[in-house]
Amino acid sequence: MDQKQLRELESRCIEENPPWCAAACPLHVDARALCGRVAGGDWVGAWKVLLRTMPLPGVLGRICDAPCRERCKRGQAGEAIAINQLERACVMHATPARPRAILPARRERAAVLGSGLAGLTAAWDLVRKGFQVTLHEPDATLAAGLQERYAKQVPPEVFAAELALLTGSGVRVELNAPLYEDNFLERCLAEGGAVFLSLDALDPEPWPLERDTKGRIAVPSPAQTTARKGVFAGGLEHGDSPVWQAAQGRWGATSIDRYLQGVSPTAGREKDGPYETRLFTSLEGVEPLPMVPVGPEGYDDATAAQEAGRCLQCHCLECVKVCPYLESFGAYPKKYAREIYNNQSIVMGARQANKLINSCSLCGLCEAVCPEDFPMQTLCLATRQEMVTKGKMPPSAHEFALLDMEFSLGERFRLARHQPEHQTSARLFFPGCQLAASAPGQVRRVYQHLCTSLPGGVGLMLACCGAPAHWAGQEAKSREVVQDWLKDWRGLGSPQVIMACSSCRDIFRTYLPEVEQVFLWEMLRETGLEIEQAPGAPLAIHDPCTTRHDPQAQATMRAVLGEAGVELEELRLGRELTECCGYGGLMANANPELAKEVITRRGGQSPRDFLAYCAVCRDRLAAVGKRALHALDLYFPEPGSDDPAARPSPGWSERRENRARLKDELLRDLWKEEPPAMEAHREIALLITPEVAGLLEQRRILIDDLQRVIHHAERSGDKLTHPDSGHFLASFRPYKATFWVEYSPAQDGFQVHNAYSHRMTIKAGGRP
Repeated sequence: MDQKQLRELESRCIEENPPWCAAACPLHVDARALCGRVAGGDWVGAWKVLLRTMPLPGVLGRICDAPCRERCKRGQAGEAIAINQLERACVMHATPARPRAILPARRERAAVLGSGLAGLTAAWDLVRKGFQVTLHEPDATLAAGLQERYAKQVPPEVFAAELALLTGSGVRVELNAPLYEDNFLERCLAEGGAVFLSLDALDPEPWPLERDTKGRIAVPSPAQTTARKGVFAGGLEHGDSPVWQAAQGRWGATSIDRYLQGVSPTAGREKDGPYETRLFTSLEGVEPLPMVPVGPEGYDDATAAQEAGRCLQCHCLECVKVCPYLESFGAYPKKYAREIYNNQSIVMGARQANKLINSCSLCGLCEAVCPEDFPMQTLCLATRQEMVTKGKMPPSAHEFALLDMEFSLGERFRLARHQPEHQTSARLFFPGCQLAASAPGQVRRVYQHLCTSLPGGVGLMLACCGAPAHWAGQEAKSREVVQDWLKDWRGLGSPQVIMACSSCRDIFRTYLPEVEQVFLWEMLRETGLEIEQAPGAPLAIHDPCTTRHDPQAQATMRAVLGEAGVELEELRLGRELTECCGYGGLMANANPELAKEVITRRGGQSPRDFLAYCAVCRDRLAAVGKRALHALDLYFPEPGSDDPAARPSPGWSERRENRARLKDELLRDLWKEEPPAMEAHREIALLITPEVAGLLEQRRILIDDLQRVIHHAERSGDKLTHPDSGHFLASFRPYKATFWVEYSPAQDGFQVHNAYSHRMTIKAGGRP
């Protein structure tokens, strides 16, 4: 990912866009933040929110006319927030210390004529920019017109305090200034670099400036320029709105600064004043609420907090709301994109974002719910591929899953055969490796049903589609796997492929679009398959995430089950918005704690038994104690099983053994072939308590790994003996990991007491 790609991605995440209220406010007061502080009783914090953007907040906070309310999202679900009343409640509290950040003094001078809100704001901003500012007031009292107009809302002492802060910051005030004398404007221009006219406090008639069709001085916003070079003005647009008057003073100060620097007064000022924000805020589930009634004296602390509590605190975060992965890392896609970019840029040192990159399930739910289609899954997958290509992917991130894939591609499971007593195959059943790992008996019974129901011969292929390699970013390995699959398929005559696994279907659509495939359930529907009795209660249907863009598969499942009389409950996040079970993208390998949280949360979305049509989804639900069954359990139940929803999830070792046993039984029973001889270490019998079995499962240590260690130790004598317990401790390194096993001889084999693994190696010289 280069800088251009990063910028494009960052621009698509709208979480940092301002809320509609702040974007609609001419001064961009952060009403969302203000409401948050007031709702929490943090009045000092609320004051600080106003101080960031509001000039003369003691005054303007009392007279704000709240133009932002027209765009308040709460107004679409009840009444808009009374932000002006909350501002008033805030400034009624004691003013916190207000150290003003003023830039170093500059030589440039600026004159402000008139002390309306526009003029006072212009002076307020110009002095902060370091200008030498003189405020010329024609009356004997500064801001006399304002004080008279707002005498009921603003006490005299508040006006005095705000004006004292202005003059204390360095603004020189000239009272009784002869503003309307001939050549006064010219004298100001001669003495200073620029002039601002506060039209909300002056009679504009004396000045010979260009007028609009209504006879007013022509002042385009936000440049606030006039036809006279060096003269700027503002304060008459939008009637008597005090917020707009102050805003035009601010824009005029910005233009004066630009003018004296010799740069464009208009470039890059699209967001001066109200503008459209891209922030999306969902109102789904938001209860309409009316405004809290306000009394003659305004809100007290309690009613202000109640009104502020109605604020929706507008954010997007649509992806974070539905994705535990995005939520768990404490940010949102824009920030994650930057973290990933920085992670890729590291030449030496720790890559802190590796876990972020490898924990994504690649399911695409984030993109499906994002108003701007931000593809976090695409970013993570592309990054994995780049890290693999550059040799920067940690070997431990996905190794267990890749080794399991190699098992499914090896002699103990891989199989490609025509139907017994057939020399050709019109169709080929490809169940995928995980259905065989979960329910090998069902694979066998489904295959037998297809053979007896479909003409022309139904071949069988057992293998892996290469999804783990694809998810791990190992693009070359993924293509190698599918090319090997393609050779076997062509060797069987390139038949139509009946696929049971949605992940396999997704991989084939990506890598092998030339292979004609059909969903198993479409074929079973054609064969007229029936169930003996539908469940008595509705089942919550869970769509695998790899069907997100396969509405036909989703519809087929519902049609088949509906025709069989199975009543289904739709989950809130289903079909194109379905959630991943935590297996996809190898999340369970890179971040098993998060994967467990993901499936636990999914299972908690309905109290009903779940029905899945992905074997891994069903097994992962069962692994966290959720009653779940596979759709095939209804049509091909395990013999003697009265409660398929209670079927436990097989562990890692059992999943491998199921695949190997399925192949052996099929070869022996259907094709009358003798299966491959068992390796010597597999003949070792192990005794394992449930506690140790749970530890092995957690540490992803297989029975096969234990057998290899003990077989090596017993043959070589390379083992240690504990002097007190008599237990043996032995190690063996069958691949990149070293396994240690604590065991002791037993009557029928060996008792396993503990096991662990690591990836350290000892180099020459004895240093790791």
